[in-house]
Amino acid sequence: MLYSRTKPKILPTDMSKKTSTKEKNDATKKVEHDEGVKQEATPANETVKEKDEECQETEQTEAKEVDPIEELESQLNESKDKYIRLSAEFDNFRKRTQREKMDLIRYGSEDVMKNILPLIDDFERAITHSETATDVEAMKEGLYLIHGKFLEFLKSNGVKEIDALEQELDTDKHDAVTKIPAPTDKLKGKIVDVVQKGYMLNDKVIRFSKVVIGE
Repeated sequence: MLYSRTKPKILPTDMSKKTSTKEKNDATKKVEHDEGVKQEATPANETVKEKDEECQETEQTEAKEVDPIEELESQLNESKDKYIRLSAEFDNFRKRTQREKMDLIRYGSEDVMKNILPLIDDFERAITHSETATDVEAMKEGLYLIHGKFLEFLKSNGVKEIDALEQELDTDKHDAVTKIPAPTDKLKGKIVDVVQKGYMLNDKVIRFSKVVIGE
């Protein structure tokens, strides 16, 4: 009697078990593959990173190592710039000082001239009055008054008369123009007459006294 061979039937549950086991194996292989790729890629990334750091260090070293010629040229240009600026400032200072000096020479006597103008007015009034005046004594009094104002004006500006009459000859202040016989023994070798008065501005002689010496 012959028996027919029949294939055993695979139940659905067995198929699902095989499928799930296969999927698990595939997932495990994939994870292992990814980890292997990561492990293989990591050394390469670290190598690239190290090379970048080395390049940066090299660039920094090269930046620090400046060419001495370029550094000298930079210092020279800086010195030239400072020299040009200093020269321009000095030129401006020189011109300003020269202009101030010229103004001082030109207008330094402005205050003195302002103070002398009232005396000029007095002289002009005296001249105008003299044309019709009949009182000589009044005219003399007016002239003495103007003369006194003039002396006060000179004194207020530091100008004073040099004492000369009957004084010993002082060549730093007096200029002897001639000699005459002394009227008395006391005046021998002394000043007996003043031809022209001398004046001093503060402590400086601005005009020597022209004097006559007795002998």
